Amino acid sequence: MDLSGIAAIDQHAHNLVHPDVMNSTPYTAAFTEGYEAGIIHHHARSTLFYYRSLREIAQLLECDPTEEAILAQRTELGIEQLTRRCFGAANLKAIYLDDGFLSHTILPMEWHQQFVTVHRLLRIEWLAEQMMGQVNRFEIFLEWFRSELDPPPTGVIGFKSVAAYRTGLDIQPVPIELAADRFYALKDYYGDNQAIRLADKPLIDFLVHEALTIAAHYQLPVQFHTGFGDPDLDLRLANPLHLRPVLENPRYHQAPIVLLHAAYPFTQEAGYLASVYSQVYLDTGLMVPFLSVAGMRRTLEMLLELSPTSKIMYSSDAHLIPELYYLGAKYGRKVLEQTLMQSVRDGDITNPEAESIAHAILWQNAQSLYRT
Repeated sequence: MDLSGIAAIDQHAHNLVHPDVMNSTPYTAAFTEGYEAGIIHHHARSTLFYYRSLREIAQLLECDPTEEAILAQRTELGIEQLTRRCFGAANLKAIYLDDGFLSHTILPMEWHQQFVTVHRLLRIEWLAEQMMGQVNRFEIFLEWFRSELDPPPTGVIGFKSVAAYRTGLDIQPVPIELAADRFYALKDYYGDNQAIRLADKPLIDFLVHEALTIAAHYQLPVQFHTGFGDPDLDLRLANPLHLRPVLENPRYHQAPIVLLHAAYPFTQEAGYLASVYSQVYLDTGLMVPFLSVAGMRRTLEMLLELSPTSKIMYSSDAHLIPELYYLGAKYGRKVLEQTLMQSVRDGDITNPEAESIAHAILWQNAQSLYRT
């Protein structure tokens, strides 16, 4: 089974950063979720992901498999030629970009369009933060927030929440009066001249419920960060089982919920949710390509233990550098191929069924869910 010829949809990734930011950021920062100096400058180079990636990138760029040689070759190629080579080798038919990450340092959506079809994911917390700095009355803020989501802006195919990073996934109903109180408390805390970072649980929970109501009306997917990430999050609160009150709420049954990153290490929990809630979907990003090959394969196997194959979608969660798009696509296909072939040997599926499932996970499920 060879999946290299199947063009994939990367259903969750991020804009690349400007060349000056890319060049001033340590290369190893792209290979770790940590941000302490000791991790970035030392320990990240000792991960299986880094060792494997250097060889893969060097082969793609036709240089020696050392960080120094790769950096020299990247400089010679330039950002556009480097991106074209990575995206071409990744064989992508489309990418869905969350442009709320490092928003002041990223290249615009339009820049990415020269390489591949791009669709936008609108990050809820980022949107609220931009507005909070510009208005002083909660009722005006709320009306503006709703109007920016309803109807969804042109080009937006889904919403995204990073509630897991800020306050956790135990998202509860919040009275509007409490949300207003928290809005004013945040405004007082930050004052008029500071950028606001929204990390207030009642206000985030309230806004997520507002977004879910609108998403349900338009049957628009809502992506939730689940599982591991950088140390900003409390991993215990990123378990998708905390989302049960949202999933049980009949008001939101028409809003597809996409659990990102295979919810690693809560992968079996995520698979269970997808198996019993019709609106729950899963993706593979970040665990592909950050884990070891065995870890990626084992995690995908756990997703497939119980979840319908119609619920699983490929993604890379690529960010910062174009190489992550390439590495994600290469190993996304590799571990999918290995896992499906093992399922054939186990007697779970036939060869034709494996081929059909590969197409579904790599692009068909995303195209159908997001109506692209």
